[in-house]
Amino acid sequence: MKRIILFDLDGTVIDSTDAIVETFFYVFEKKQLDLGVNDENIKKLIGYPLDIMFEDLGVDKRFVNEFVDEYKLRYRDISKAQTTLLKNAKESLEVASKFARLGVVTTKTGMYSKPLLEHLGIDFYFECLIGREHVQNPKPHPEPIYKAIEQMNVNIKENDIYMIGDTKLDLIASKNAGINGVGVLSGYGTKEELQEHSEWIYNDVLDAVRFIQSKYI
Repeated sequence: MKRIILFDLDGTVIDSTDAIVETFFYVFEKKQLDLGVNDENIKKLIGYPLDIMFEDLGVDKRFVNEFVDEYKLRYRDISKAQTTLLKNAKESLEVASKFARLGVVTTKTGMYSKPLLEHLGIDFYFECLIGREHVQNPKPHPEPIYKAIEQMNVNIKENDIYMIGDTKLDLIASKNAGINGVGVLSGYGTKEELQEHSEWIYNDVLDAVRFIQSKYI
């Protein structure tokens, strides 16, 4: 039986809050649209697909794709300089890689996430990276998890598979996919939100990995 751990990125392994917030404000300014949006409005939506974020912030659905395209162009340019590893993230991957195979399941665009992970020096830990463009249905739909498992060539019913994430979307997706969801408090979801969808909630990704590791000692 193989052990698989799938990781969310934002709020779980990396912190790109500044880049995300700045990019949203940049797009609103470029489009000359004042919706009275503040930092907290944006942060509450991190983890959702960009189109949903823009809609929830008040952008007319007819123009959302234009806003998303502008966002991606700007984010690509500034993300490396404004993204850092969360505390204990590197150690967590080192520990996890000793007893499990690792993958990434994110709602971020995959083609921008890969160079970001390379820049942070952690890309080599992961066998696969499933981003927004790789699926029709993002989290909380189970499709991204199924896609990762398919790429890793394992049977979901015959292996121990975990998803570590900081929002309810990660945990609901885990439940929908029939795998184990582990929540972390290092990102954007509240403890109360996460506890509704998993009994396993930890301070950060290293604590979560150590919990999983303890099952095999």
